[in-house]
Amino acid sequence: MPVIDGVRTTKRMAKSHAGIDARKLHALDEAVKLIKSRASAKFDETIEVALNLGVDPKYPDQQVRGVCNLPNGTGKTLRVAVFARDKKAEEARAAGADIVGADDLFETINGGKIEFDRLIATPDMMALVGRLGKVLGPRGLMPNPKVGTVTPDVTKAVKDAKGGAVEFRVEKAGIIHAGVGKASFSEEALTQNIRAFVDAVVRARPSGAKGTFLQKVAVSSTMGPGVRVEPNSAQTAGAAQAN
Repeated sequence: MPVIDGVRTTKRMAKSHAGIDARKLHALDEAVKLIKSRASAKFDETIEVALNLGVDPKYPDQQVRGVCNLPNGTGKTLRVAVFARDKKAEEARAAGADIVGADDLFETINGGKIEFDRLIATPDMMALVGRLGKVLGPRGLMPNPKVGTVTPDVTKAVKDAKGGAVEFRVEKAGIIHAGVGKASFSEEALTQNIRAFVDAVVRARPSGAKGTFLQKVAVSSTMGPGVRVEPNSAQTAGAAQAN
């Protein structure tokens, strides 16, 4: 059985890692090409990006959170639930929401049945939704106005979620990661999505961040190796200057 960095692995994994220098920084387009060429699983692998940021999330002024609308979508169909009543509930259904409700949806979620990937709520419903904090919070599903999931414009929120909106939030180690497409996407589409995501994170730089904000960038596929990316190449020119 092949061994990579002292760990036994499969022949397929060994082949996917062949020729990858874990220390080398690649231009984004080169990194995307390497990742796509090694995504050989029997399913359409997700392409993921991981960002190491110059923040310490334990401080309130160094939190990083936001949402990015990927220009080419995620390749994944999200199941969207909406807390709304009356006219807003009708708008949510018309926009393509999978689940729409109020007290009935509260009881369903409170009973532990969660059959959605994104939860949206109109502002008037938050008193009800807030009571589900212990259920929704740990799963990262609590609606929040900062990422557009608490809004009176449920039509836009549902369409954004269905069309490729990706939420991001920095973790304890100062890392943000997200799926930004599928291996079946073209190199150009993946490059556009990654730059859009990185730019969105850079724009969300908090006031407490000092020094270099975007420190490391890496891309990978679900079953493939990680490839390091030169940070400036992962951004548009304007965002790179801001970093």
